[in-house]
Amino acid sequence: MHKDIATPVRTKEILDKYGFSFKKSLGQNFLIDTNILNRIVDHAELTDGSGAIEIGPGIGALTEQLAKRAEKVVAFEIDQRLLPILEDTLSPYPNVKIIHSDVLKADVHAVMEQEFAQFEDVMVVANLPYYVTTPILMKLLEERLPIRGIVCMMQKEVGDRISAKPGTKEYGSLSIAVQYYTKAETVMIVPKTVFMPQPNVDSAVIRLTLHDEPPVKVTDEAFFFHVTRSSFAQRRKTILNNLTSQLPDGKQKKESIQAALQQAGVEEQRRGETLSIEEFAQLSNALYPYFH
Repeated sequence: MHKDIATPVRTKEILDKYGFSFKKSLGQNFLIDTNILNRIVDHAELTDGSGAIEIGPGIGALTEQLAKRAEKVVAFEIDQRLLPILEDTLSPYPNVKIIHSDVLKADVHAVMEQEFAQFEDVMVVANLPYYVTTPILMKLLEERLPIRGIVCMMQKEVGDRISAKPGTKEYGSLSIAVQYYTKAETVMIVPKTVFMPQPNVDSAVIRLTLHDEPPVKVTDEAFFFHVTRSSFAQRRKTILNNLTSQLPDGKQKKESIQAALQQAGVEEQRRGETLSIEEFAQLSNALYPYFH
């Protein structure tokens, strides 16, 4: 029986064996606690017929636990130096495939068609590199991949922003974007002590379950997201001031923006952080005819 990868001793052995040094630019923090890894995998609710996609497998700590529970695991790794290590550490698991690629540039749809064509259930499960958490999440959601959801580790403050409710200081355009596509919940807080090297902040595990249908109907998705981003451009400004300065020709169209706010039932003195996703949908639908 081989030893789990995710222990401090075994992780150090593997890193020493390959003379591996962490690259700060890649945000590499490896998990060294098997219990935490198992709890992350629990939250993905995989069955032995599930597929799992991982991003940034590192030396295979999470990959190994996924491989024990899922029928197949496909992991995207950007760092070429880790490929021989993964080949070694994951050799007991024939159901794992490593793709050497930057997931932000990868055609994930094509990979899924090739690797998971017969699968009914696929989850993304990952300890995401902190510096690209948001772009990776938004790519996975915007491309509308045929997945059930995403369970991923990220900096706690990013997790707080994702699952934030209106009226809180964490609530912003990221909260709305993610909640448009998914039901978001924080399922675990993870202390920095279970990583090698230790990051400066605690982490959170967020579970995102894809909606069958978006929770609101919008005339134009791109415009809806543009309106939400514009509304938070300067948090201390009113929604009217933000929209006037951010929307194309907003200053000339101030009266139209006021009319749309009135039509949507949103007082122009409110700040973006007080609007629910439903109010943003009504507002962007009311604004749309004036800008197209």
